[in-house]
Amino acid sequence: MADKSAHAPSDAAGDPKHAARATRSAGRKMRSLLLDAASPLFRERGLSGASITDIAAAADAFPSQITYYFRTKEALFVECACRDLLYLARATEQAALKARTPPEYTHALAETVTASDSIAFFAEALTLTRRRQDLAPLVERTIERLHSEGTRAYASQVARHGWRSLRAPDESSRRFWAIAIGVILEGYAMGRSPEALCAEMLRVLGEQAKVTGDAARLRLVDDTSGNSNEEG
Repeated sequence: MADKSAHAPSDAAGDPKHAARATRSAGRKMRSLLLDAASPLFRERGLSGASITDIAAAADAFPSQITYYFRTKEALFVECACRDLLYLARATEQAALKARTPPEYTHALAETVTASDSIAFFAEALTLTRRRQDLAPLVERTIERLHSEGTRAYASQVARHGWRSLRAPDESSRRFWAIAIGVILEGYAMGRSPEALCAEMLRVLGEQAKVTGDAARLRLVDDTSGNSNEEG
């Protein structure tokens, strides 16, 4: 039934380095299987509703393997949420690659993040780490990676299309994810649809600092042609 390869002796027992590599590979595979099985159960049932036994059964593993690799169900929950958020970030980047104008870019970002429940899932992990500070470093690393990869993706698009950005790429990335988290959490609490969440995100992303005079809003990204396209 279960994958016992992480605990089984290697066929190449005479080669310690090979055996160590095989063990690490089997361990990574089992961790991945457990995360794959746990994530949908946690999303559907929450932390308290998804038992270690159910997760192990879904992964065709033993309950002891969950505690071996993750120590606690709470640690598994946080790692699932962190991984899913980074998967969402990657999907968001891929969707935005097709954009040719700043409005298309902004819409692709907003539509992708609001179509998923990954941010709401991650917010539950954030709440959990308030009581489990031993799990906070994983969340911190996830947020740092989220921003660094978002910065890289945005800077690449600006350079690729020749857009003029009034914000540095790292500031734009942090702003986008801060707005996404806030809008989505508020929307989930109020029962808003993904379409409503997307519309609200686009509205908030389009709002800029008000200035006096003829200009109604500060432009963030323009095409090189000088069109008043915006990107958040």
